[in-house]
Amino acid sequence: MTKIRAKQILAYVLVAFFVVGGTGNLIAPKPVADEYARWGYPDWFHFVTGCLELTSAFLMARQSTRLLGSLLAIGIMASATATVFYYGEYSHAIAPLVVLSLLVLSAYLSWEQKQASNFSRHRATFYPNNQKDPS
Repeated sequence: MTKIRAKQILAYVLVAFFVVGGTGNLIAPKPVADEYARWGYPDWFHFVTGCLELTSAFLMARQSTRLLGSLLAIGIMASATATVFYYGEYSHAIAPLVVLSLLVLSAYLSWEQKQASNFSRHRATFYPNNQKDPS
């Protein structure tokens, strides 16, 4: 049986968030379209946002591209936060800031896992057959 780790759950929760958000931005119901218009974005900009969110979700879903997806999503959430701050809609900044914090954690965990994987791979090159490190 495979153990599901907390960092995997975090990643999949973020994937679900960006799938739902990206789909919502692609469909752009009237309230969403009205917000984009109020913020001064062009009529088509919700398509860009939706595509970027779905791309980040796709990338975060795979361990090998999770760091890249997290970094893209960080850019998206930082932009969302900047937008609502710029327009003084501070109460709208809470959700993007929470998601941004979770993305930073996910990116760190992905980076840390890549570093450990690289260390193990290089150690296996120098010490084949599980030999002990002489130091």
